[in-house]
Amino acid sequence: MIRVNKLGFLVVAGIFWTLSAQAQTAADSTKKTVKKYQARAPKTQPFGGSAFAASKQTTIRWLGFAGFFVNSRGTTFMVDPLLEGFDMPVLIDFPIAPKDVPRLDAVLVTHADNDHFSVPTNQDLKGVTRVYHSTVYVDSLMKNLGLPSVGHDIGDSFKFGPIRVKLTRADHAYQNAYPGMSKRRFRNEDACGFWIETPDGNIWATGDSRLTPSHLTMPTPDAIFFDFSDSEWHFTFDGAVKIANAYPNTPLLLCHWGSVDAPDFNPFNGDPEKLAKAIVNPGRIKVLAPGEPFTLSKLKKSTTK
Repeated sequence: MIRVNKLGFLVVAGIFWTLSAQAQTAADSTKKTVKKYQARAPKTQPFGGSAFAASKQTTIRWLGFAGFFVNSRGTTFMVDPLLEGFDMPVLIDFPIAPKDVPRLDAVLVTHADNDHFSVPTNQDLKGVTRVYHSTVYVDSLMKNLGLPSVGHDIGDSFKFGPIRVKLTRADHAYQNAYPGMSKRRFRNEDACGFWIETPDGNIWATGDSRLTPSHLTMPTPDAIFFDFSDSEWHFTFDGAVKIANAYPNTPLLLCHWGSVDAPDFNPFNGDPEKLAKAIVNPGRIKVLAPGEPFTLSKLKKSTTK
């Protein structure tokens, strides 16, 4: 069974693996088991210290899972980095190890699940990170770990270097739906997304959330860190399509897919080919390999809402 850490990662993962093991044991041992298809990320493109150097542009790299690294004209930060120590089988090679990260101006964390707030990763990044930003609740967890962190309410803004960030709403208090999962009653304000303004364009990191009306009425972003998993505590696939079509020219940098070996566990099982058949302007889908660079640029005014 999957270990549930103190941050309350999905207990349904444990239920899934237990039932899966029972089903396999009951099957005829003489029959060959065929593993269910699962979309996998492209081969990792490792990167090192040069990716953190001064720059005249904004470069984004997917880290795998829901994580991203951004170098915006020499200001460097990560969103939801998970680079080691996950408690489920992993399909990818991580593009960089925490020990090889030379510096970060900030780390932004959307919520407390351990595929977003990786305790081992963030502890190992502590020595090279100036500040951690998250919600008030996650900030309390960070302070317990001795991280230099700041907590914010939904709608709050903060800056570091030329980067301005605003917390956006999320609906991801799934813990309350599973009696016994946590002694704490969670609030939607414990999780967030981030609206990130850079000199070269605006990025929307949605975080994990059920679909809300506000997700369809944002200003047009120049890139979305796009979660398209078909999970009731995420947007669902249909909900993700609605978001994609609400911003029909925005590049979609796919995340929360292709990284975890769990073919029957919906939160990790988006398929880019299925998404491409469902949205308008599918050429804007960016199926990045972990570590692959993507250069951010502002959309033309004629394509914004």
